[in-house]
Amino acid sequence: MSLQQPAVFCNMVDNWPALHWNTKYLSALLDGKTIQFRIGMKTMDLVPQFETRCSYVEATLQEFLAWSCGQPSCLSGPFSCYEYSKYWAYADYKYIARLFEHKEEVFQDIKWSDFGFPGRSGKESTLWIGSEGANTPCHLDSYGCNLVLQVQGRKRWHLFPPGDTSFLYPTRIPYEESSVFSKVNVANPDLKRFPEFRNATAHMVTLSPGQVLLVPRHWWHYVESIDPVTVSINSWIELDADHEARVEEAITRTLVCAIKSAENPSDADLWLNPTEIEATSHDINLQYLNRAVSAYFKCQKASVSEQAHPSSFGAEKMTSASRKRRKRQVGTEPEGCKLLTHEADFSTVKAEKLQKISFGPHLIQVLPQSQETSSMDARAVESDYRDLIHGNEGGHFGKLHCARKLLVMSNDCEMPANQMDSDGSPNASQTTLSTNDLLDCLVNPHVISLVAQLLLERTRI
Repeated sequence: MSLQQPAVFCNMVDNWPALHWNTKYLSALLDGKTIQFRIGMKTMDLVPQFETRCSYVEATLQEFLAWSCGQPSCLSGPFSCYEYSKYWAYADYKYIARLFEHKEEVFQDIKWSDFGFPGRSGKESTLWIGSEGANTPCHLDSYGCNLVLQVQGRKRWHLFPPGDTSFLYPTRIPYEESSVFSKVNVANPDLKRFPEFRNATAHMVTLSPGQVLLVPRHWWHYVESIDPVTVSINSWIELDADHEARVEEAITRTLVCAIKSAENPSDADLWLNPTEIEATSHDINLQYLNRAVSAYFKCQKASVSEQAHPSSFGAEKMTSASRKRRKRQVGTEPEGCKLLTHEADFSTVKAEKLQKISFGPHLIQVLPQSQETSSMDARAVESDYRDLIHGNEGGHFGKLHCARKLLVMSNDCEMPANQMDSDGSPNASQTTLSTNDLLDCLVNPHVISLVAQLLLERTRI
């Protein structure tokens, strides 16, 4: 938890039964149960393939496997409209607790306790199954940090530090609680439209079966499957900073819903991500904001009490997951009122101690792409590790404050000469700003962070 930078753990999960969770095993375990797959195009566009631009099908894992292998039976199945060579499919964000609600014994196949989180298992984990090319658009998670186990196939991760936020042109459209998307397709960037992306520093790593990636808090990431079939399991770990993040998310939801709901329906776009059931009313959003603020102060009070009486709190451990895509219910207390100990345990770690972290064959540092040793070291260790756990066959089971200038983004970075006045300033009659341009500024992460601090100060008074 003190790393604050991406790292890959090897030789940590050799005894996990979950290493056998390849698609054939999972297909038998699900026994014909259908799950939703997101369908996207394999062609690389300059625009990210957000979930609002994708199609969706309900299918069994057996049907998915038949499609990915090109079997004739797919000509009439749920994937019949999608040629494998042109499309990818992704069963993403599948909560294991829901997927196997009648087979709870499989939760113990996943043992996050080995990473220092007692009691955390598959019940607090999420399953991802995809075909080659399946990807998650570049985004950062508002809550927690992330541990990702690769089970089958390989995934390529593009990671960017929190300090690169302004270079990634953050947006909340499509809107989804807890996800800040980038307007840049980082795998095929449009540098004319997003010139500041040149200043971003990518940290890239290819995650192989048996390896676990740590994605620290607020690190941006774009993830792509690079093998015919991939399976991953992850768990989002709660942090003390999530309390304030929930206030920020409540402010963001209130603003986005209020402004987008006021748009002329004829001009409206698909601004709500499919994971969000509906645009909640202003009264409900304000209620949630008040509850998030109350929870923040309740947890602050608990933290003070813990410092005064550490013995009474020392044994407490969190085991419930801070679900990234939790659907909120009206009138419920936002999650986060419980005392979180994971981040607090490391909050006093000094800089000199951080420098003593020993990287090596069991803990690989994910370095910036510009450092050539990054990709070479990662590939070398991956190769050695695959040989170590699978033999010579190589087979496997078958995703702060910054001193940089804050940028105000609009859809166009260059303005044609006929839209400029004689003095070189934009021609007011030709300039057209959209609702989304306004929102990109209003709910920019830096702005929302400041608003949350002001709101909490006002409430404290």
